[in-house]
Amino acid sequence: MAMVPFNRPHITGREFDYIREAIDRAHLASDGQFSRRCEEWLADTVGCRRALLTQSCTAALEMAALVAGIQPGDEVIMPSFTFVSTANAFVLRGGVPVFVDIRFDTLNIDEGQIEAAITERTRAIVPVHYAGVACEMDAIMAIASAHALPVIEDAAQALGSTYRGTPLGRFGVLAATSFHETKNVISGEGGALFVNGLEYVDRAEIVRDKGTDRRRFSRGEIDKYTWIDVGSSFAPSELTAAFLWAQMEQAATIRQARLSIWRWYRDAFAAFEQSGLLRCPCVPSHCEHNGHMFYILLNDAASRTRVLQALNAGGINAVFHYVPLHTSRAGRRFARTVGELPQTESIAERLIRLPMWIGMTQSDVEHAATIVGRTIG
Repeated sequence: MAMVPFNRPHITGREFDYIREAIDRAHLASDGQFSRRCEEWLADTVGCRRALLTQSCTAALEMAALVAGIQPGDEVIMPSFTFVSTANAFVLRGGVPVFVDIRFDTLNIDEGQIEAAITERTRAIVPVHYAGVACEMDAIMAIASAHALPVIEDAAQALGSTYRGTPLGRFGVLAATSFHETKNVISGEGGALFVNGLEYVDRAEIVRDKGTDRRRFSRGEIDKYTWIDVGSSFAPSELTAAFLWAQMEQAATIRQARLSIWRWYRDAFAAFEQSGLLRCPCVPSHCEHNGHMFYILLNDAASRTRVLQALNAGGINAVFHYVPLHTSRAGRRFARTVGELPQTESIAERLIRLPMWIGMTQSDVEHAATIVGRTIG
């Protein structure tokens, strides 16, 4: 029996050509021609003031915490239902993640609970666009404005998605995205920091370049560069950027292919959802998503366990997703939680992520649906 893997990285066909071109140019370190192309494409696509490639989305989030000036004891509001990097980036600066619950529908941060979590120590709000579906950014930006707080978007899964027509990654003063091999546009590992706040542009460049003003030097604005601020080596190699550029050239095609698979899943599971046996992803009408992920929500943890076992036994490599950060050892040590998080805890024990990669067939999707239906029907 052939296994349908959870992920299979998509190759456009030009990656090796561009890597060879980078080698022939004898520029393998960061910030060569391909890096510039990628950053310009991202800035144009998202509409941000500056896009800076990084070695990962984790690195981009860590840069964001540095650039935003997070200090020991500063509080940062975010969902507990997210990847550990969202919290770690701020903990590394001495910050305190403050966890609030998520919405029942989109599984994004519950904007109605943010204001109650704000204290005199709050320094930022970090919405996470789960599965490439936008958080309710109008409400979040209004709260942030009322309390003079910056918004830092975790858009790891959201490149190519929009909220009321505006690209995700364009709302916060800073935002981070991912090019990990499980994402839509990939470079194996990789990420980018989007800078929207004008006041953060210079510091973001300095932090990325080991705390130096090397970018100003490379643009001919100064005659030598020197150590200006704290920073680290966040930039990826030109080989990574060359691979990534081949992906960016096909980004629209990749998005449409993934959306087609997403729709196959939605149609295959529609009858089960109508019967109340499970729930499919919710995409509000004012949001356009990128086909990054398809998940199903079972009615209880026991059903999730049975379905996961059946899917994997039947050749469909399905997985669960986040363990809520507030329940983890590090979460209890470094963060605080506002009230109970019933939606977070319930969703985490009922969710199954299904395989999603270009090259899957409609038969693969229907096979998964048949297994689920046989197990819960």
